[in-house]
Amino acid sequence: MGRVRRARMSVAEEAEVWRRWKRGESCVAIGRALDRDRGAIYYVVAARGGIPPPPRRRSRLALRVREREEISRGLARGDSLREIGRRLGRAPSTVSREVRRHGGRQHYRAATAERQAWDRARRPKRCRLARSAALRRLVAIKLTEDWSPRQIAGWLRAAFPDDPGLHVSHETIYRSLYVQGRGLLKRELIAHLRRRHRLRRAHAATRTRHRNQGITDAVSIRERPAEVADRAVPGHWEGDLLRGAHHSHIVTLVERQTRFVQLVPVPNKETLTVVTALQMAARRLPEGLMVSLTLDRGSEFAAHRRFTMATSVNVYFCDPQSPWQRGSNENTNGLLRQYFPKGTDLSPYTQADLDEVALRLNTRPRKTLGYETPAARLAAIVASTG
Repeated sequence: MGRVRRARMSVAEEAEVWRRWKRGESCVAIGRALDRDRGAIYYVVAARGGIPPPPRRRSRLALRVREREEISRGLARGDSLREIGRRLGRAPSTVSREVRRHGGRQHYRAATAERQAWDRARRPKRCRLARSAALRRLVAIKLTEDWSPRQIAGWLRAAFPDDPGLHVSHETIYRSLYVQGRGLLKRELIAHLRRRHRLRRAHAATRTRHRNQGITDAVSIRERPAEVADRAVPGHWEGDLLRGAHHSHIVTLVERQTRFVQLVPVPNKETLTVVTALQMAARRLPEGLMVSLTLDRGSEFAAHRRFTMATSVNVYFCDPQSPWQRGSNENTNGLLRQYFPKGTDLSPYTQADLDEVALRLNTRPRKTLGYETPAARLAAIVASTG
């Protein structure tokens, strides 16, 4: 028995696909809701790299459905094109072109003409990247240096304030990378993005992490001074472990005000090993530049009192399963996945290797810093206190 072919997805179904995709649903869940194969949903989404199409609007000058229906009835009655145009308030040449494009007098059908005209109107407007080779070169160079599209867009405005021709939005850069058919930036440049997904996912798509909660003598984040929460002064850090394949790990630390990053390799996640690595990271900093450290409730931080005794750094712990309370560190771990994708064995990386990656992150402009770099911000703090 032959395989039954499903009808092409309607405009309404495609709109529903994108509505659910923007809400963060998977292709499987969308397919289940629409009674379609996952592959059919993926085909729609992948054609635009996961980026929903902009809402379409009909030009005020275009013929309407009712006008096409009147043309069809007039042709059936044998009316002249001039007479049909007069009834519609349209030029005879407009009616003549419409009929000629869609089958002539004998084969013109209003529904077919409407569908063909709507499909033909899908021509995308040429974006600024398409019009400027110099801008394309600048964007491609910065992508190969692992800058994000948002960082590139901000840097271009800061570096060329008087040349609007070299300004471009981060969304345009993303679309040029992901949407098939544009061909403005090579798809290989996606490998330089922080997350190398073949499709852009909606912000609503969630990922959960389950963490251990048993920490003795843990001081709650709720007891942390207000100056830490509002990033008013430097010296307050967030810490975590980045996990890799074969039970490999890296200690990650980020300073809350400047977003300056430190990375330290660890051979295992035993608490004494991790706490020793934290102590080493604290000693690498100028005196007084680590005042507090906020951690999650993983068992690898159980020996936190030993760290405090060795460094005089106050340690605070987030609430259980509340990673957003260490937002800077969570974001930093996401940035690091560009260099250490999930499934990477982290054990071969030396301190020198990690210092090189940290340098890359610390010399990239950050939107939250007004497109300054973490390294520049930290250097200014050290200079002002020295």
